[in-house]
Amino acid sequence: MRYTFLLYTDPADLAHMTEADWAAEKEVYGSYIGALHAAGVFVDTDWLQPVATATTLTLKGGTRQVQDGPFAETKETLGGYFVVDVPDLDAAMTWAEKCPAAKTGKVEIRPTAMGDG
Repeated sequence: MRYTFLLYTDPADLAHMTEADWAAEKEVYGSYIGALHAAGVFVDTDWLQPVATATTLTLKGGTRQVQDGPFAETKETLGGYFVVDVPDLDAAMTWAEKCPAAKTGKVEIRPTAMGDG
């Protein structure tokens, strides 16, 4: 079954990071991606541009409304995702616990609605 891990973090927690910090962070995530590949559960991943680059669109009420930035004003923002293909929620939680984002933010685990990969 496929699960998507939605990675949330507070941008203020990242504001102090140097180029060296970012390089180290990329290595940590690279190791995690390598472990997912080695286990045969990796499907997809991506990092998102900062929330300030977002555009939110709605047709609610029958009228197109566009807003720069995120729709919800929250402290934590969605920064990226992983999609894994594992047997069950317990396996998904085991992989989510290993995700570097779990140490500094939150990992929301959702089963996909489109079925198995």
